[in-house]
Amino acid sequence: MADLRQLLRDLPVFGGELPAFDPVDTPDDPVDLFAAWLLGAIRAQIPEPHAMTVSTAGADGNPSARTLILKDLDADGWRFAAHDDSLKGRELAARPYAALTFYWQPLARQVRVRGPVVRESAERSAADFRARGAGARAEALIGRQSTPLTDPAERDAAVAASAARLADDPDLVPPQWTLHTVRAESVEFWQGDKERNHTRLRYRRTGTTWQKGLLWP
Repeated sequence: MADLRQLLRDLPVFGGELPAFDPVDTPDDPVDLFAAWLLGAIRAQIPEPHAMTVSTAGADGNPSARTLILKDLDADGWRFAAHDDSLKGRELAARPYAALTFYWQPLARQVRVRGPVVRESAERSAADFRARGAGARAEALIGRQSTPLTDPAERDAAVAASAARLADDPDLVPPQWTLHTVRAESVEFWQGDKERNHTRLRYRRTGTTWQKGLLWP
């Protein structure tokens, strides 16, 4: 393990050309800045720039995290979908609050979003499910995520059966499928710097407006 420790210390960070970030020249709403950063990541051809770590906690307060895809963004917040019977679905039912983390490594940019989570309507949730790819819908329709699996063949058979159900009824939607919106209370934008002079700009919601302020790196 000593060799691994040294290897980790020797790995390079913040390579390449990093973008400039002036926190003075930023919009009043963090959604606008996030959209600009996301579009910048897309233009820079960052792989899967819409991937994010979604952190939740159950009734016992213990945290868990997983990587999901951002489904939508507007003035109401950041959206992702989950099956109610999954671990994240159960945790959100117990504690409807989440933290999102985006990291675009080549740009040394990170965004942290925290806030309460609101369940969207059945109609919006169904529309999200139908917009998913065929394989993703077949897997989600099973509804057994995170439960023990004794044989991969059992999974393959369940997916095939689920795909057949969808072929017979393309509009089929599991009632447990839910679109969630994180209505941010705080949003932090982190820009890395080769000399470790990182810039951290945090937006905090105060009523119907946002307050901006810098944080120590």
